[in-house]
Amino acid sequence: MVGQRNKAQENPMPVTDEGWWASVLAEEGRHVPPPPVRIPRPESRSEETPRPSADWVQVKDLYSRDQIISLRVTGHNRGGLLVEGEDMYGFVPFSHLIDLAGKTEIVDRDASLEAYMGRTLNLKVIECVPEDGRIVFSERAALAEPGQRAMLFNAIQPGQRITGQVTNITDFGVFVDLGGVEGLIHISELSWGRVIHPNQIVQLNQKLDVQVLELAPERCRVALSLKRMFPNPWEQAETSFPVGAVVPAVITSVVSYGAFARLEAGVEGLIHASEIPSEPGRPVKELLSEGQPVQVRVLHVDPSHQRMGLSMKLE
Repeated sequence: MVGQRNKAQENPMPVTDEGWWASVLAEEGRHVPPPPVRIPRPESRSEETPRPSADWVQVKDLYSRDQIISLRVTGHNRGGLLVEGEDMYGFVPFSHLIDLAGKTEIVDRDASLEAYMGRTLNLKVIECVPEDGRIVFSERAALAEPGQRAMLFNAIQPGQRITGQVTNITDFGVFVDLGGVEGLIHISELSWGRVIHPNQIVQLNQKLDVQVLELAPERCRVALSLKRMFPNPWEQAETSFPVGAVVPAVITSVVSYGAFARLEAGVEGLIHASEIPSEPGRPVKELLSEGQPVQVRVLHVDPSHQRMGLSMKLE
């Protein structure tokens, strides 16, 4: 990885906008509720008093100064915890909890979150949107000293290459601690090839060299890329794999309509079921399996869309 760092700048910077941010954080956003309603503990049957309005001046001050605040857990949903204090309430996403981050195999998620009920957590505001009544907190962010966020945002810029440590792996990407701020590598920025799940590419606590794609200090977001630390293999795909060439490949996944095969790191193509020699009606999964080496003929190459058609019919 480090040996390719000097080539990172050869890859063009992608355009990221609010639509991009919405997609990379869709999983988190799906679980973030509107101004949360307290969920009483089973033993508590008393009437709940209406929640007062949040003190947005205080919330914005906490965010701008990157300060730590202690709040009590009052409820939860599948996406995370509901917390509140005096004139303060909000949501802590599951992936921003220190003890649960990276634990994708938790069987009973609700029980894990229920264990937090009544506890007091040290948190930082990582997003506040008064017009939506939305305040998002992070326990992981509170591990950094107050003021670290501002220092980091002043020190980095798009296109820069930096080193961080993987703090959480989710279905939609990887969170990386940059030293006071966590950046996100969306699954589409992990590799030039197909990625079924981010844990195929990185491991928890792994040190990574990454490229900064975009900064959004007002929302405490840093978009990162791992794949742009390496040359884009698709730029040479037409030369390396000309149409008609027969080349070795390895099956990476088998689907109902065919199979995907890797020709080299980052370059995969589709072998349609009609291009796999077999008896009529026999399913592809009976013929091919992941990791199986095969010989394929290149049918067509589309570098701009990173697509390639392959055939196992070699003649």
